[in-house]
Amino acid sequence: MIFEASDFVFEPPPVISRARRVLIKPSASCPVPYPVTTSPDMLSAIIEGIRQVSDADILLLEGTPGGEPIRPIYQALGYDFPRVLTLDVKGCIWVEVDNPLSKPLAIPTFWVPNVILSSDYLINVAPLRISDGRGRLSIMNLLTLLPGSKYSSEQLNGWEALYSLGIDRVIADLYFTLPFDLGIIEARQKFIYHDDPTQGEIEEYGKVFIGEPYEVDCEVSELLGLETEYLDLIKIAKAEFEA
Repeated sequence: MIFEASDFVFEPPPVISRARRVLIKPSASCPVPYPVTTSPDMLSAIIEGIRQVSDADILLLEGTPGGEPIRPIYQALGYDFPRVLTLDVKGCIWVEVDNPLSKPLAIPTFWVPNVILSSDYLINVAPLRISDGRGRLSIMNLLTLLPGSKYSSEQLNGWEALYSLGIDRVIADLYFTLPFDLGIIEARQKFIYHDDPTQGEIEEYGKVFIGEPYEVDCEVSELLGLETEYLDLIKIAKAEFEA
């Protein structure tokens, strides 16, 4: 679904009214404001919508590629919400989860924070980012849920090791292993960058996209003519998985 950003009000799916724990994954791995990261206004709208229908525990979970503490970043971005627990991937207990694909594209098992598995509803909120014509959308935002130290080797650190496997393949595997319920792309603006994901051009766009993460990323990619390789890999794997 596509909404005008100026009129956006988060209307939670009915299932949230029965949830005991709702986990929100923002894009917040660096202390640079929207559109590089998820805006506090968007998170506030989501939290307010949840509170209209539920007294569930609301958790905010994010990590950093280098394992730096996330709390100073939360503070820098203005993530200060009443009755919301802010968590750091680095400080969580990690559990190993099997990739459900019979033929994984890159990784057969993932280490993930156990709080994800104990949550009743998972929301992924990302800004609209484009790198050299390639979409870096909601499913790509799942990457910082992985504890990089678990993927390091003698030659490569965690993120270098993941990228060496083909990052689009890793992201496709992660989509099936961590099935988030809802994807939200905050597209009031487009952020277009080249090498540095914190430096780029900003264009006004005025939209908010909401839906199942794969469908949302597909919709944005088609509308903007983006190359989003992980979506092609997911499409192929979906056909085999559902068969």
